[in-house]
Amino acid sequence: MDSQTQNTSLQRLQNVEKRIVRVLELAGGVMDELANPTGPRKEFVNNHCREFMQLIKDIQVSLREEIKSACDYRPFEKCDYSSRIANEICCKKLEYVISQLDGMKQTIGDYHSEV
Repeated sequence: MDSQTQNTSLQRLQNVEKRIVRVLELAGGVMDELANPTGPRKEFVNNHCREFMQLIKDIQVSLREEIKSACDYRPFEKCDYSSRIANEICCKKLEYVISQLDGMKQTIGDYHSEV
């Protein structure tokens, strides 16, 4: 991830954090209102609950986007280590097959010379 992408991702996550704090404030405000000795004000509770639900939806969308963005990030995408190792393993396998073929060739040669 380049520096620019990291900064914008970090900023988006900081905004999510601020929204989470606001959600907690709203929940606390509703709890206070429900505990009010004179009874809760319906409009106050409705407004807070509506804002709460909207913020929860926004937070979910933002976090999904960040998770998807993080999953798309592949830091070793251009690394050739695994392909080099696979090639080395193939070379070792080929060397082994060649040595087995040489052994078979030797055995056939020995057999023909005895006959």
